[in-house]
Amino acid sequence: MKGAAKIIGGNIIGFTDIDEGKARAAAREIGGKVYESNTQAVLEGDLVFLAVKPQTLRSVLGEISPAVKGRAGSGKPAVLVSMVAGWTIAGIQEALRGSVWNENPLVVRIMPNQPALIGEGVIALCASHEVRGETIAALERILSGAGIVDRIDEEYFNAVTGLSGSGPGFAYLFIEALADGGVRAGLSRERSLRYAVQTVLGAAAMVKETGRNPGELKDMVASPSGTTIEGIAALEAGAFRGTVMSAVQAAHHWARRVAHPHPPSGDSAF
Repeated sequence: MKGAAKIIGGNIIGFTDIDEGKARAAAREIGGKVYESNTQAVLEGDLVFLAVKPQTLRSVLGEISPAVKGRAGSGKPAVLVSMVAGWTIAGIQEALRGSVWNENPLVVRIMPNQPALIGEGVIALCASHEVRGETIAALERILSGAGIVDRIDEEYFNAVTGLSGSGPGFAYLFIEALADGGVRAGLSRERSLRYAVQTVLGAAAMVKETGRNPGELKDMVASPSGTTIEGIAALEAGAFRGTVMSAVQAAHHWARRVAHPHPPSGDSAF
């Protein structure tokens, strides 16, 4: 929420949590406020972010459903913004409506990744057709403080989870392996890690800033009979690219397993 606080001001952001201490700590960090309950958050907030475990969401939706319905009936509906893995927009709307409410609640689904915590994330976004364009634009502006925001059809959310959602974990593993390689070659652990981090950061920046294909940039640094091509040959012998692709696919498949309105207890897309 730090990025959002910089854009819209922390004083209009509120928190509620089953652990009141956590809510108060988060509010203190950005100068925000604490709601007494989830219901109060819905009654007072225009954009209500749902950030709970998949197995907890159904009970939270049951708790706030009357408030969501009441606001819809008043002509000032709250927009629910879910970042809960495995719950589709339709599933959230169904759980909110129950058997006595025929209208579709306003629901937006987002999938941020861990680097959003420092303003360098990827946030995929899709919305139910009931959400107005100006509302989505305002939400995008708020989320832009956490990284790049990309509107995408909900059918691709599991692929997003496999790539950008789980991807940081794969990248950390690669950085750690680079650093281990430096230690094996004789560098200190501290220096190896610092070099590995900057190398990956710089390589990513080269792709982003130049707009060139990674393969093209790889060819530019891989001189004939040079050290880089020898290292690439070792990576290829270890099926490096195929293994990374399989990792993304495995994460994608697992996300598909929990992508329904009733995720089994303990499952998580990350």
